Amino acid sequence: MKTRTQLATALGSLAMIPLLPGLAFAEDVPRASREFELTPHAHYDQVLHEVFVDLTVIGVIFSIIAIYFMVAYRRKSKDEVGNAPKLSTQAKLGWLIIPAALFVADDIFLFAKAWDLHDNYRNVPQNAYEIKTTGSLWSWEYEYPNGVKTNNELIVEVGQPVLLRMTSTDVVHSHYMQKYRVTEDLMPGRITYQWFMPDEVGESVVTCREYCGMLHSGMFGTIKVLPKEEFDTWMTGQVASLEKETSEEVAAVSNEVLPTSNTEGGNS
Repeated sequence: MKTRTQLATALGSLAMIPLLPGLAFAEDVPRASREFELTPHAHYDQVLHEVFVDLTVIGVIFSIIAIYFMVAYRRKSKDEVGNAPKLSTQAKLGWLIIPAALFVADDIFLFAKAWDLHDNYRNVPQNAYEIKTTGSLWSWEYEYPNGVKTNNELIVEVGQPVLLRMTSTDVVHSHYMQKYRVTEDLMPGRITYQWFMPDEVGESVVTCREYCGMLHSGMFGTIKVLPKEEFDTWMTGQVASLEKETSEEVAAVSNEVLPTSNTEGGNS
């Protein structure tokens, strides 16, 4: 009987573990100077890790308690009938309020972490590079500040936070960048936004997460993260190509207008 009481006390002590993160949160309030210490995707991974740790700890505790009850209170014979202990009013309230308070404290802790993550998602760094993004059936168009445009290929500089100002020309789409853990809807007649931090050179995929028609599954593109030198070289080439196309268009329009003017002058 003494051993059983000691085991019950130990299990009761383990039940306090879910409360510890809630107490620790008082020392983990983010400061303004740390606002962008983590990239959105690293922040997301951190919160998800804490959720999994939390679920694991709770799962282990309940598994231990369940196994203990199965062994300690097993029926000795098929005719044995258990007797429920009579609890005082204070004991009943204690078993009701204390476990509930522990779980609420744990849930508040995770909620606060998720809210902090949301704030990080919605607060854009001052030095973010802004790119206009347009979703259409079924492609993504990216327009850079200097007028350069790309289709289904978002090319950015490593280490430079990127802000996407987004809209749709037809139906609702959702710009989802799996590597960067961000997604946001694009809606006709409305401007939305999302930002991400391309912190590694390489390629990843952007897809549409909102069903937008029969070819929805084919609405995807590529995100290319380049070193600064390569990005500057690529952008210089794109600007030169854009200026050449503009010059050719102006020349073509001039060639169409000038003969008409000469004809009118000769008739007069």
